[in-house]
Amino acid sequence: HAGGRGKAGFVKLVRSAKEAEDAARFMLTNKMVSYQTGAEGLEVRKLLLAAGVDIEHEYYLAITTDRGTRRNVLIASAEGGVEIEKVAAETPEKIIKAVLHPLLGLQAYQARRVAFELGFTGKHVGQFVKIATAMAAAYVEKDCSIAEINPLVVTKSTPDKPGQLLALDAKFNFDDNALFRHEDIQAMFDPTEEDPLEMRAKELGLSYIALDGSVGCLVNGAGLAMATMDIVKHHGEKYATGGKEGISPANFLDVGGGASEEQVTGAFSILLGDPKVRGVLVNIFGGIMDCAVIAKGIVNAATKFENPDGSKGFKVPLVVRLEGTNVEAGRRILKEAAGSLPTLQAATDLTDAAEKVCGAVG
Repeated sequence: HAGGRGKAGFVKLVRSAKEAEDAARFMLTNKMVSYQTGAEGLEVRKLLLAAGVDIEHEYYLAITTDRGTRRNVLIASAEGGVEIEKVAAETPEKIIKAVLHPLLGLQAYQARRVAFELGFTGKHVGQFVKIATAMAAAYVEKDCSIAEINPLVVTKSTPDKPGQLLALDAKFNFDDNALFRHEDIQAMFDPTEEDPLEMRAKELGLSYIALDGSVGCLVNGAGLAMATMDIVKHHGEKYATGGKEGISPANFLDVGGGASEEQVTGAFSILLGDPKVRGVLVNIFGGIMDCAVIAKGIVNAATKFENPDGSKGFKVPLVVRLEGTNVEAGRRILKEAAGSLPTLQAATDLTDAAEKVCGAVG
């Protein structure tokens, strides 16, 4: 589920069974590395075999949400078959847009205007209108975050058959928050394509996104989590010396409004399941919750934590910052636990926490 497949060598044109076999063997025994996968690449588990098409011209067509206008928008370009991000950056005048009405969707007259701007004539205008309006309707009906056809092509005409407008490759991304009302889409879900740690977090009701850094972050509240990541990155920059990269967050992890022992235990297992994590920062604001209760949960979870090698207890630096209701009692609990948890450090505020965890990791 990543772009850049062609340039990565994972779109092959074959003309014989032997070429098809060789191409399949290459794809199934190598990881695909593209600008969207990162250096680690993606393992290929399935192949799509399609009949070849003689192409006259390639186009790009997509429906997505414009965050600036807060409206759904159709995006089209006569520069299809390539990364649209590159086209938008280098030749933005080649990008054509049509804003969808929030109630009526994409209107036929809008699609016709786009078709004319793309250079379509004759029957291809009607074919484009049909494809674009159907795509816009599906985008809304299926709660998509993006619907993309790349390339949309005009095939070469033959004496027996005139050129046709065909969608050769399409990609639909769906809003996870709306999947509960789309059983047909849920049935297509392939867990092998997901990050195992993100799958585990979803099972525990945690919001987790893996990043590239070395400091695991466990926070309650999305806003506080973002601020925590920013300040870790800020204080970690001082360690970027002599060609060495600075210290940065390894993840976004929001345990939600609470921070029970069960949640913290599960969160620790996710954080330390990432081999890049060399230290953990826990940043909890106890609004309604009592900081003393939260501190006990953190200490118990860290003490009972089972490492991948089967040993118990936290082995990497663990910095905890608490703020809120009954915070002094919570800090006393953390201080008293230092004997049984030698890697534990209590922080007085967020700046102190970031400095301590970056210092321990760096």
